[in-house]
Parts: sequence; structure tokens; C-alpha cells
Amino acid sequence: MGSYLVRRFGLMVLTLFGISVIIFVMLRVAPGNIADILFDAAGFVDPSEKKAIMVQLGLDKPLVVQYLTWIGGLLHGDLGYSYVSDRPALAEILPRIPVTARVAGLALVFAVLIGVPLGVVSAVKQNTKLDYLLRVVSLSGLSLPAFWLGLLVLMAAVAWFGTIPIYSEAPKTFWAALGMYSIPAAVVGFRSSALMMRLTRSSMLEVMRQDYIRTARAKGASERVVNYRHALKNAVLPVITVIGLEAAFLLGGLIVTETVFNIPGVARFLIEAIRWRYYPIVQNIIMYIAIIVVLINFTVDMLYAALDPRIKYSE
Repeated sequence: MGSYLVRRFGLMVLTLFGISVIIFVMLRVAPGNIADILFDAAGFVDPSEKKAIMVQLGLDKPLVVQYLTWIGGLLHGDLGYSYVSDRPALAEILPRIPVTARVAGLALVFAVLIGVPLGVVSAVKQNTKLDYLLRVVSLSGLSLPAFWLGLLVLMAAVAWFGTIPIYSEAPKTFWAALGMYSIPAAVVGFRSSALMMRLTRSSMLEVMRQDYIRTARAKGASERVVNYRHALKNAVLPVITVIGLEAAFLLGGLIVTETVFNIPGVARFLIEAIRWRYYPIVQNIIMYIAIIVVLINFTVDMLYAALDPRIKYSE
């Protein structure tokens, strides 16, 4: 187990290094930078003033030096300075992380609590009217874009309740925060719940055809015991993989949802930073998302060994 953890950790470091290089190169390939935007916005006409801005931002240095400076600052917690808001980049990013984490966490809880039980019901009631209904609902969830569903929710709220459920100010109580984030979380979690429901159904159907399920029924076990203690326990591994992938997707894929519901999260701030071509903030936010994805994948691998005794990580 120890040697596996060492190898897995080394692979994580190598993966993050590769991602950091790709992020750095891709941002430099894109035309324009923060110096160009500041230069044009201020109406400067003297090229020497633009050069001074580039020197101040470190954009005049070789790419290797810029990369090493960025990585060194990242390791020391120095994420640069936002010249758009005139504040440190860390002060801009940190307050937005909990906002995105709350929405993503609620969306994941919604997806698991709705998708997994309905997937089990759909498998147990295979080829019944309820199964057909749930399959249509899951297909709708996979087909509807989150931004379009969010717009429908906003229009319905205005038509039925005369109010629009968007972020206007920071909630002061737990219940206010729950009410503020639950609607966008349900909108973005609807797709994830549909995916989990279909995967749970297919995995359950495969397991329920196994010999040990028939043996359990032959021994007189109740349908509840057969479905939940035997079938679901062995069908949950593929679902755990999807839960991990969806958690990573939700943390980095809330860009449109945060924009529609006016939520000041990390994903929306990433779009603003890309528009301004401000490299440090874009690089650091994408690296933050990459680190979360890698850690979630590592956690899923560890859960495999804990939930399935057939999986052993040899020394």
C-alpha cells in the first residue's frame, strides 16, 4: 500500500506539472494581454508607457522566467496582483471559493440523493410505467443545457411569484444561504442526477442478473435485502466514480450557472479574468480546479479499496 501511495503521489505531481505547462503556454498563445488592455483602456499613445507597464507586470521577461516566477509564487501563496481591482489576487479569489463550493456541494448532494435512489427504483421496476417515466426524466436531464433550464426557472419565478431568485447580497443566516444557493444548485445538479440515475439503473440491472442474487432470493431473502444489501452494495462502484467526476465537473463547470444567477463565485470570476487577459488570476484559478480534480480522483481510488475487498493495492 505504501509503495502504491508513493507512485500515486508522484503521478499526481507529474500530472499537475503537465497541466501547469499547458495552462501557461495556452494563455501565451492567445492574442493580447493585460498590458494591451490597460494601454488601450487608458488611451495611451506612447509605446514607452506600454513598455513600462509590461516591465511592471513582468511580461518582458523570457517565458521560462515567467513560468518559474508563477510557480514559485504559487508554492509560497503569492498569486500576484490584480491591476483591474487594484487588490492582491489572493484577496480576490479566496472569498469566492466558499461561494462556488456551497453551490457545487449542494448540487452534488441533490444529484446523489435524487439520482441514486431513483436509479435503484427504475432498475427494480424494470419495464414498468414508472421505469419508462424515470427514463424519460433522466433523458430530459441529460438533454437540457443548465443555462437554458436556469433561464426557464428565472422566468417561471417571475411569472408565478413576481420575484427573481438571483444573488443580490451575501446571505446572513444559514437558511437564507440555503434558500439562495438551492435553486442554482438544483438547476446544475439536475443533469448530474440524471446521469447518476441512468448509471445506477444499468449497474443494478447487471448485478441483479448475477448468480448470487438468485441464490439470495432462493434462500428466502426479502426483496429489500436483495436489492439494497446485496445488489446496490456491489453496483455502487461505478456510481462512486461518476460522483467523483461530477464533483470535479461541478467545481469547475459552474461558469454559466453563476452568470445566469449572478453568483459571485470562482467560475464567474474566471470569465472576467479571461476577458481582461490577466494571466496570474486565470492561471491560479485553473490550477486550483486542476488540483481539486486530481485530489478527487485520488480519493475515489482510495474509496475503491475501502468499499470493494476484492481490490488490493500490493506493496
